[in-house]
Amino acid sequence: MLSYFIMDLCSFLSTPGMIKGTPVNIIVGSHVWAEDPNEAWIDGEVIGIEGRNATIVTTEGKTIVADISNIYPKDTEAPPVGVDDMTKLAYLHEPGVLHNLASRFALNEIYTGNILIVVNPFQRLPHLYDIHMMEQYEGAVFGELIPHLFAVANISYRAMINE
Repeated sequence: MLSYFIMDLCSFLSTPGMIKGTPVNIIVGSHVWAEDPNEAWIDGEVIGIEGRNATIVTTEGKTIVADISNIYPKDTEAPPVGVDDMTKLAYLHEPGVLHNLASRFALNEIYTGNILIVVNPFQRLPHLYDIHMMEQYEGAVFGELIPHLFAVANISYRAMINE
């Protein structure tokens, strides 16, 4: 189910006008994301550059060649579980966003924000919507707690009351 979402998001992020990969900061030894027809994006390390082509060894051990304009730097300091606020990502590009969403989705952490994207888990997650969770967000300063629909609802409600 996540793959359908990823394909839709890939289509959205790949619309004309979106910035493509760039050779800036891509050197031998760089950790990168490269396009893959089956996985959307795969990560690896650049082991050679010849003209506009970069030779990359993927984390699965496969060697691929990609046009340097179609690869993106990978944030090697991002935690394996992803980040709860995507503005904390070192690189805010398609593969970085998708990897972060997939990592959090695997943990049933379906919300990310200040850029609020929710991945539908196609299952009930009652712990996210109980009274206890709602009470945590009531009156909380936006951004004080992890991203959640209740945080957006709380700030929106308070703004309507105050205006």
